[in-house]
Amino acid sequence: RCALRPRRLWLHEHPLGTIEKVVFTAEPFADVPAYVCLPKGVKPPYTFMICLQGHSTGMHNSIAVQRDDEDKPHQVAGDRDFALGCLKRGIAALCIEQRSFGLRREQKQQQVSPHGCHDATMHALMLGRTLIGERVHDVDRGIDYLATRGDADMRMIGVMGNSGGGTLSVFSAALLPRIAYAMPSCYFCTFRDSIMSIYHCADNYIPGLLRYAEMADVMGLFAPKPVVIVAGAKDTIFPIGATRKAFKDLQRIYRASGAGERCHLVVGKEGHRFYADDAWPVMLKEIARLKRAVNG
Repeated sequence: RCALRPRRLWLHEHPLGTIEKVVFTAEPFADVPAYVCLPKGVKPPYTFMICLQGHSTGMHNSIAVQRDDEDKPHQVAGDRDFALGCLKRGIAALCIEQRSFGLRREQKQQQVSPHGCHDATMHALMLGRTLIGERVHDVDRGIDYLATRGDADMRMIGVMGNSGGGTLSVFSAALLPRIAYAMPSCYFCTFRDSIMSIYHCADNYIPGLLRYAEMADVMGLFAPKPVVIVAGAKDTIFPIGATRKAFKDLQRIYRASGAGERCHLVVGKEGHRFYADDAWPVMLKEIARLKRAVNG
């Protein structure tokens, strides 16, 4: 691992707490912009949620400001203002800009693909890597950054995101042992009925994975830790029938680990979006239970 080199760009007061913009280095030539959002009236050490936007204009959506003018508010649809949702519930947030999205979109290449993630995916493959793997590494380095701050409860770090943010939530939870709880939205399904049957961006694919595992197997690596799967009843790219099928497989894995009650499915009435009012009550119960466990 290279030096993290964390630096603050600005710190703003917010009605719900404070928002700080920082940058840290994930690896050589890969700086990660992020927002650190701390809730008002809550004392450290903070319970944290790592917030991940999907295919969108970037992490600025998590705090409902414009990407190119962070002093101006921005209307965010589908409950995607994840960090503000955290602050309202007394939870701190680390909003990470994913590779190829937002401030990390391709800006220097002479010709750019219609989907910016395509270029980054192909570049990763040429280097013998995957974009998902690189993004998981960035999340891991984000946790390293939280460890340097001194105000984070390192036993209480979770991950959440919608769509492409849900993708990274699943793989980060599966691979990073410091993540304690997860809330992936509008991604969990079967590979066969989603990215193998419906057009999806290239950053969803990992060569050879389906030879060994379905999505429930990947998410099952997180057991026995609590997971709240969020889905939309009318999601057209991650069909709800296949999501329910995958969830049954995930339940079997969780029951085998002795944690069947830690595995939840929340289904909103609409399509491909997050459902804060449906999902957060379930997650907050799991966070409260986990706090009791870690604090003895």
